[in-house]
Amino acid sequence: MLNIDESIQSGWLDARIETVVSSRAGVPGVARAKKAGLPTIVLDRPNLSDADFQRGITEAVAGADLVCMAGFLSWWRIPDELYGRVMNIHPALLPEFGGKGMFGLRVHEAVIAAGKTISGCTVHFCDQEFDHGPIILQRRVPVLQHDTAKELAARVFKEECIAYPQAIRLFGEGRLRWTGGAVEILE
Repeated sequence: MLNIDESIQSGWLDARIETVVSSRAGVPGVARAKKAGLPTIVLDRPNLSDADFQRGITEAVAGADLVCMAGFLSWWRIPDELYGRVMNIHPALLPEFGGKGMFGLRVHEAVIAAGKTISGCTVHFCDQEFDHGPIILQRRVPVLQHDTAKELAARVFKEECIAYPQAIRLFGEGRLRWTGGAVEILE
């Protein structure tokens, strides 16, 4: 979120963050968003019915050209009118190491345990499955022989900070076309 905001403030990304939505009040992202002066809404998932939670998110993002998920771990059923306008970033090269429960250091631990020599991040359009949907772009990093999950996470995060603003920029320039199961980047 802050990386996207920095890309906007620098003038590299022609966009505006209208609202930051969190499903938990006590997470660092809420404090960071408020400190940055970004409008923030907390829909405290444990205290809401599923219907109220789903409706709350949908109402919070109503009218957005693009919804960018980042670190949002609660399930949101994407309304039909937002298909092709919801992106997410994942700290692995999907389709591997994705799905329910695969977030944070768990992802990097799984990559290392699998003996992979390459990892990275994936920006994708969201559908109704965890870490699924057509891939927009990926960036790769080496997995070094003695990497810890934290060391690998730091290298992947640097690439995430490049990939997500790049994908948002492509969207804003009208250069992404989702047809069938794939995304085409237009020249």
